[in-house]
Amino acid sequence: MAKTESSTMKEGKERYKSGVIPYKKMGYWEPDYEIKETDVLAMFRITPQKGVEPDECAAAVAGESSTATWTVVWTDRLTACEMYRAKAYRVDPVPNTGPGTNTEQQYFAYIAYDIDLFESNSIANLTASIIGNVFGMKAVKALRLEDMRIPVAYLKTFQGPATGVVVERERMDKFGRPLLGATTKPKLGLSGRNYGRVVYEALKGGLDFMKDDENINSQSFMHWRDRFLYCMDAVNKASAATGEVKGHYMNVTAGTVEEMIERAEFAKSLGSIIVMIDLVIGYSAIQTMAIWARKNDMILHLHRAGNSTYSRQKNHGMAFRVICKWMRMAGVDHIHAGTVVGKLEGDPMMIRGYYDTLLDQQTPIQLEKGIFFDQDWASLNKCMPVASGGIHAGQMHQLLTYLGDDVVLQFGGGTIGHPDGIQAGAVANRTALEVMVQARNEGRDIWNEGPQILKDAAKWCSPLKAGLDTWGDISFNYESTDSPDFVATPTTSN
Repeated sequence: MAKTESSTMKEGKERYKSGVIPYKKMGYWEPDYEIKETDVLAMFRITPQKGVEPDECAAAVAGESSTATWTVVWTDRLTACEMYRAKAYRVDPVPNTGPGTNTEQQYFAYIAYDIDLFESNSIANLTASIIGNVFGMKAVKALRLEDMRIPVAYLKTFQGPATGVVVERERMDKFGRPLLGATTKPKLGLSGRNYGRVVYEALKGGLDFMKDDENINSQSFMHWRDRFLYCMDAVNKASAATGEVKGHYMNVTAGTVEEMIERAEFAKSLGSIIVMIDLVIGYSAIQTMAIWARKNDMILHLHRAGNSTYSRQKNHGMAFRVICKWMRMAGVDHIHAGTVVGKLEGDPMMIRGYYDTLLDQQTPIQLEKGIFFDQDWASLNKCMPVASGGIHAGQMHQLLTYLGDDVVLQFGGGTIGHPDGIQAGAVANRTALEVMVQARNEGRDIWNEGPQILKDAAKWCSPLKAGLDTWGDISFNYESTDSPDFVATPTTSN
């Protein structure tokens, strides 16, 4: 291609002359780039500042997330700079943005990074480039990381989930249905003994798991050691009473990794099969705990505390599907991934995309789910999605249809808030799940027949009837802030 005023100046005297030149001319825009199998690919949603061309904006993102700075530096020539430069290779207008809409013009920018730019087995290093300083650039009015393609060669350096869905089901001896759980409520303020009573009642009533919430750690009203002792006493008694394997997610989140490992070791010594951490502890701490969990045959649950500060808004931050990819690589076994019908943010197609990302061995491009790249998961274990936040037994047909079997359904308020008590709440949820799974397996249309299936079951299960009477009409029908940019269009076959 003949050089023009706006074309790239990759090498030569003019390229390395002191001063400032556009990122495109520095070599960060390459529309003819041929993607390598080993490239890390990222797709950003960019909103350029007024007067900044979208391809220059994309080149700036590529440059500042790899090797560039604001001015020319001759020391580039001491490196394999042509290989190490990220290449923005494609820019597409985002549908339903720009003139004639209520949203200013946005663009999808595709960028390729050479694998040598990243340290093996390090989410911290990967993210330091991809979401580092680049999000603060003035030339970009808003920036959102929508999706990534992680090459097999890089994935193979990561451990992946410590336990995985298959082995977790074997340890729990639970097959053919979602797992059931609940979060102890109120999540703050209970004494250790009363906390343990809640755990026992819910597990005895039929739940598989109970869990700590994200902000219960070791406070003045309940030291972590007391909570662990009372909860494991509850787990053991409920297991003995029901003949089922039970568990409680012991939140070991603390101020230092050393303290978290101490708490996890204590949980293991008591016989716990699972421990829990929060997303806010940081990527390196998460990977450290995942390595510990695999060495110690423990399931590792991750609460996504803090994610909505950067994942919820459509134009800036990053999509939660990216967090799902990073956390599957980092090695967690569970991650909260949305309910669709609950109280928390969740468009049905977006949520399905998160679940596919966590559970697929090969995830194809599915634009209607927000998935922009084919992803081969290189045999990494599957990560179990967790659905929690404002769900109840009356939604069981919807939950099973939207989310499938490989999920933990967590009914916190929907168990503990039951008018007949905690154990009755658990019975209601277990009954609703089992009758709905049976109806589905018999070939019934549970989406349309679900409410009647539950009403019929309520005739012989009084806890379910009380639950439906209390919450049957409760829903959270708000417009999602993170909805798909593309909609699947049905076609007729000839």
